[in-house]
Amino acid sequence: MTTPFSLDFAATPTTSLAGSVDDALEKYFGPLADWLADVVFYSVPVFGTEVPLIVTWLVICGMFFTIWLKFLNVRGMKHAVDLVRGKYTPADAQGEVTHFQALATALSSTVGLGNIAGVAVAITIGGPGAAFWMVFAGFVGMSTKMAECMLAVKYRHVREDGTVSGGPMYYLRDGLAELGFARIGKFLAVAWAAFMMIAALGTNAFQANQATQQLVGVSGDGSLGAWLDANRWAVGVAMAVLAAAVIIGGIKSIARVTSVMVPFMAVLYVLACLTVLLTHLADIPGAIGEIVTGAFSPEGVAGGAVGALIVGFQRATFSNSAGVGDAPIAHSVVKTNRPPTEGFVASLEPFVDTIIVCSMTAMTIVVTGTWKGSDVADVSGITLTSRSFESVVGWFPYVLAVAVLLFAFSTILSNSYYGMKGFGYLFGDRAKPEMVYKGVFLCFTVIGAASALGPVILFADSVFFLLALVNVIGLYFLARVVRREFTNYWRDLHSGDIREVGEISETGGRVGASER
Repeated sequence: MTTPFSLDFAATPTTSLAGSVDDALEKYFGPLADWLADVVFYSVPVFGTEVPLIVTWLVICGMFFTIWLKFLNVRGMKHAVDLVRGKYTPADAQGEVTHFQALATALSSTVGLGNIAGVAVAITIGGPGAAFWMVFAGFVGMSTKMAECMLAVKYRHVREDGTVSGGPMYYLRDGLAELGFARIGKFLAVAWAAFMMIAALGTNAFQANQATQQLVGVSGDGSLGAWLDANRWAVGVAMAVLAAAVIIGGIKSIARVTSVMVPFMAVLYVLACLTVLLTHLADIPGAIGEIVTGAFSPEGVAGGAVGALIVGFQRATFSNSAGVGDAPIAHSVVKTNRPPTEGFVASLEPFVDTIIVCSMTAMTIVVTGTWKGSDVADVSGITLTSRSFESVVGWFPYVLAVAVLLFAFSTILSNSYYGMKGFGYLFGDRAKPEMVYKGVFLCFTVIGAASALGPVILFADSVFFLLALVNVIGLYFLARVVRREFTNYWRDLHSGDIREVGEISETGGRVGASER
């Protein structure tokens, strides 16, 4: 899930009604939002740099599971790709979507504005070295995703009609109950579901707001641009209608759309970045040198080496959300009979989001040098990235605008499902309560497009990271379960008990009725 924190949130509502709403929120809700943000993002000074404890909490979790699982995120990468290609999915597997669709749905939430604007801000504040630490944090985040998404499948609920509900609220409640910590599990599950319900609304409003900003910006100063600027609510209504057409159909509908959108927008954006990099081919070795040396001895950036490290960690953890627990909801509905399979697939999520897409943005900004002399207090992160594209071809910012709109819309789709599942867990995992949440969610799409809602989004963003606090506690409780499941699966895979669908078994039959 891409979050607004640390990004350049700067909405400019122009109608008097929107301005009045924002003034009232700032006056009556602002102090509470500020207080919660101060608590959640509490920082301690380390070598002159403020280090947010929540970022440290997530990175340590990733490092723990990387060592705990003996670098299975690297050893299992080829198997993860084979799983995505459907080589190990039998016809009788329980679930609603394929491995690829589950991965695409989860990626539609994480690959967003943070990959464009957030990285630009990180490079400007932390220097090129921030990109190095961003990749490191993405690497360890792969292991966290493996653990939480495997658990989401293991403890999911499959109904008689084949529909599935899963996620942290279920493995926190049922998994901890198995270990004899039922009360703690119930408390953590309810807290996580409530936080997810709120955080999804705030993220939805932020994405709608930023997409509207971008659309108004590229429309220019003509009559169309002026009309859109004065009627931002209309953009919000359009997005809400489009989103409704998708999310009404549930996870299968969302998965079908995101499995087309995510590859398209990722390829579009990466190709645009590659075009910039090829134009600056001779400068690439120097840019890589800046990133590597800047990671350990940066000069002229805030906080020195520690500053680069923290900014890089912060951007990666905020972008791929490993440890937060939202993605396991999407992964839990996958068609599989062996929970570890989705753990392997989920490990690809930080790899694509952070190591590929964020790195492409970082290289584009470093190689063009647009980060030098820029002040993020004066220009937005998207503007910085746009300048990098514009340095090659004048109309390239329009390609970026399309990418921003697609990224924002896809994030809205997946977050509607995450929030709905949190709401459903609390108020009844049935169609009617979930439909109520969808209605409220779409209203926030319209309101977010028309108003800034700064305090509301800051509050929801803080709540989003409370999810990580709750979820990671549960992951540590269930660490032995995680390792046992992966160890058994890895042993069966290499002993030949698990084979590709269609292979000839020792008895002469074709494997395919199960994953054994």
